[in-house]
Amino acid sequence: MSAKRDYYEVLGVSRTADDQEIRRAYRRLAREYHPDVNKAEDAEEKFKEVNEAYEVLSDEERRAAYDRFGHAAFQAGGMGTNTDPFGFGGQSPFGDIFETFFGGFGRQSRQQSVRRGTDVRATLDLTFEEAVFGVEKEVEFTRFEPCSECRGTRMAGGATPPRCPQCNGSGEVRRVQQTILGQIMTSMPCDRCGGEGVEITDPCPTCSGRGRMPKTVRIEVTVPAGVDENSTLRITGQGEQVVDGVPGNLLVTLRIAPHPKLQRSGRNILYDLPINVAQATLGAEIEVPTVDGPVMLTIPPGTQPMQQFRLRGKGVPDMRGRGRGDQLVTVHVVIPTDLNQRQRELFEQLASELGDAVMPKDRGFFSKVKDALGV
Repeated sequence: MSAKRDYYEVLGVSRTADDQEIRRAYRRLAREYHPDVNKAEDAEEKFKEVNEAYEVLSDEERRAAYDRFGHAAFQAGGMGTNTDPFGFGGQSPFGDIFETFFGGFGRQSRQQSVRRGTDVRATLDLTFEEAVFGVEKEVEFTRFEPCSECRGTRMAGGATPPRCPQCNGSGEVRRVQQTILGQIMTSMPCDRCGGEGVEITDPCPTCSGRGRMPKTVRIEVTVPAGVDENSTLRITGQGEQVVDGVPGNLLVTLRIAPHPKLQRSGRNILYDLPINVAQATLGAEIEVPTVDGPVMLTIPPGTQPMQQFRLRGKGVPDMRGRGRGDQLVTVHVVIPTDLNQRQRELFEQLASELGDAVMPKDRGFFSKVKDALGV
């Protein structure tokens, strides 16, 4: 069996690539090698290789482990642990010692391990409001399922594949190795059947002896209220399907479209409100948008630029059910740049009344403004 390729090499990205670069590379390669599109014999294997690389490099913790230990991080005794201290290619000679005395217990436990399908990833696009309030939405993705023709046996007509004559169906061959403890019998994967214990003598024509076929699936998922950009939903059992095993999971990454007027900061929603000089000076009632619909906001007289107002309970729901955040409205006073004659006269009158003082202390500031504006 050929050695695993470097995951960065598989996706064609550098080791310093950010999440966006990795995601773009994955999408391009997944489209290129998708078995529905690419009919080459090795397309399915490359498709699996690309998915495996993306599953590791798109996860921050798994990527860090891979960067440090390589593929050994995800093997038995991985995370950088030396699993082959005696030089037996990763196979412990002591397993066969126990097998000699305890009737093959070690080998049986390895063969009886439950197979599990790999996880599948998909992306779901949401509107700003759907992310805030939650939604039931359909997601489409592709996963491998057992071939309907051979039912996963890989043999034509669903026949049972014959045992490998070299290992007699065990998937292992025994070899004598000379060690510091003397001669020890070790078990190695059979090189004829690749450790499977069977030979595919009459491949299924539908799946070309692979036993699996890609299938596009659409399912309904529940998006909880208050989810963030790039949150991941885990849908148990909707990943790759396997015969006589446990299916993998579907991992749905959420992508949220921006709102034309509102922004989000944690559980709070932000809105920038432009007002004119008169509204800031004299006060006003102004309609502002919220995710619950428009509401009227009272701007008090003398409102200053960048002053902030809080609309309580108009923010994002807490995913643990602890109420909602607030909407924060920041005022931006817009200075006019194109005055008509009447407006200019009013401002000149106001300037004459105010003089050089920023805030006159003899008469009330707003009284003078009202006098100057004739209100």
